[in-house]
Amino acid sequence: MVDVARLDSLAPAEFGAAVAPWFEGAPRFLARLAAARPFGDEPTLFGRAAAIALAMPETEQIELIDAHPRLGAQPAMVSAASHREQGYDRDTTDAIAELAHLNDEYEARFGFRYSVFVNGRSRRALVPVLEAALSADRGSEIRRAVADVVAIARDRAARADTEVGVG
Repeated sequence: MVDVARLDSLAPAEFGAAVAPWFEGAPRFLARLAAARPFGDEPTLFGRAAAIALAMPETEQIELIDAHPRLGAQPAMVSAASHREQGYDRDTTDAIAELAHLNDEYEARFGFRYSVFVNGRSRRALVPVLEAALSADRGSEIRRAVADVVAIARDRAARADTEVGVG
């Protein structure tokens, strides 16, 4: 488990730096999250993160969503966590090209990046998910993407705890 007591005790800037990799940055969100402490435990931390993200002004929600790289982005353009999550070593060139085209359509339609909790799915498996998202309304997509950003962060925190002993 994440050492939430330690996170609660950090100065706001240190807290932001400690949790930034979970959220790919997004400074205004991180400042709001730091101000919402203390959390006391991990479920409260991520519960408040979700509540804060959903309650922020739309411009800040989009900043939080857009902090994440494009689905299927070039490896040099993504964080190590996104690289691992998006499975750069397990997918085909065709799926990458399809995702690039769908990302373009999505961004033109909604005005922000498509962000989804990959959760070990291959790029090929994500193509129909992104295709389906194109028929959603903008508000629903913002709420879904914000919820997925928090799910990604929760997963990253759990992985960091088990992979590198952070806690």
